[in-house]
Amino acid sequence: MTDRTATLTFSDGAPPVTFPVLAGTVGPDVIDIRTLYAKTGKFTYDTGFLSTASCNSTITYIDGDKGELLYRGYPIEELATKCDFLEVCHLLLYGELPDSTEKIAFSGRVTKHTMVNEQMQFFLRGFRRDAHPMAVMTGLVGALSAFYPDSINLHDANQRDISAIRLIAKMPTLVAMAYKYSVGQPYMYPRNDLSYAANFMRMMFATPCEDFKINEVLVRAMDRIFILHADHEQNASTSTVRLCASSGTNPFAAIAAGVACLWGPAHGGANEACLNMLYDIQAQGGAAKIGDFIAKVKDKNSTVKLMGFGHRVYKNYDPRAKLMRETCYEVLDALGLGDDPLFKLAMTLEKIAVEDEYFVSRKLYPNVDYYSGIVQKAIGIPVPLFTAIFSLARTVGWIAQLNEMIADPEYKIGRPRQLFTGQTRRSVVPLAQR
Repeated sequence: MTDRTATLTFSDGAPPVTFPVLAGTVGPDVIDIRTLYAKTGKFTYDTGFLSTASCNSTITYIDGDKGELLYRGYPIEELATKCDFLEVCHLLLYGELPDSTEKIAFSGRVTKHTMVNEQMQFFLRGFRRDAHPMAVMTGLVGALSAFYPDSINLHDANQRDISAIRLIAKMPTLVAMAYKYSVGQPYMYPRNDLSYAANFMRMMFATPCEDFKINEVLVRAMDRIFILHADHEQNASTSTVRLCASSGTNPFAAIAAGVACLWGPAHGGANEACLNMLYDIQAQGGAAKIGDFIAKVKDKNSTVKLMGFGHRVYKNYDPRAKLMRETCYEVLDALGLGDDPLFKLAMTLEKIAVEDEYFVSRKLYPNVDYYSGIVQKAIGIPVPLFTAIFSLARTVGWIAQLNEMIADPEYKIGRPRQLFTGQTRRSVVPLAQR
């Protein structure tokens, strides 16, 4: 309870109403308007829910003005440099980083569930080979509920937990299978003696005739991509997962809904859009014509957009971008790609954006999508697969958010309201008289 209140007054003579003001441990206070309709017969109007807290949460905190991202209180900078992805998964799911014994046990649980049912191969064959990987992933993740009926009760904590482990373990296998199918190569089974990131890369790039040679720089880069994308508060896909799960549907269906939402170019598809932008610039003349591209970006009458710069939440530098930038240069150096025309173009564009007053004044700094796209391209991951890898990483965040919502005694099925601006009641005219 709180003794702080906010009073809403009306200009039409209606009596004022008072609401509690709630404070979190950090961040802006919120006005609890849950009784607004009962007291006034009115709703609030907030398209995009930009000023609405849809839940209370203890998982992830973002301060867009400071450029700060915390998972369970830990700065992303420390997690990305001191932990691996499975440690971060444990943190998001259970609230604390594991000790050495807990890490071994948790990693062992995940490792034992990395294989998928063999019938998944037949399910894949129903897709065209040129289908977008996110179309495939939406189907594959939703299909898991058909293979694991023993863990689809959302209101059973034990079933939610085993579903969480299964999803975290199987997402790399499914993404790699989607890739192998698209290029006509045999699927590679998981190797349980490898780390999470190394196992994923082997399933992606090994073949029966030539095994994957582990490059620790590239494995570390992939692990960092997973950590940086693991959760990001109440974004569109996370809100979708929460809303979907609020109906009581099974965990696999809720995560599939998140995958579908993440596909959008304004959300998880942003790093794919970044690379496509670089390809377009290259096709128009590359670095020699980059000035023309920048001029179009600045032109208010132009439809050309600068992808991978700026962020809806971060009004300062995206903290994940700083970390991904380090990784980007490590990977390009390790692979000897510094002179590759596409990557030289990317670095030229980065330099212009951080020095040009037009972009600096608008705080259009390179974001995590810009650098992660470059890193994945350098590693050899095809551009259409970028968002599928994003969904792999974000799965643990979605599950943590879903679990938190279901455990909240105040949770209800989501039901946004509307401001109706359509026709008022009218009568149907007989067909002959219309």
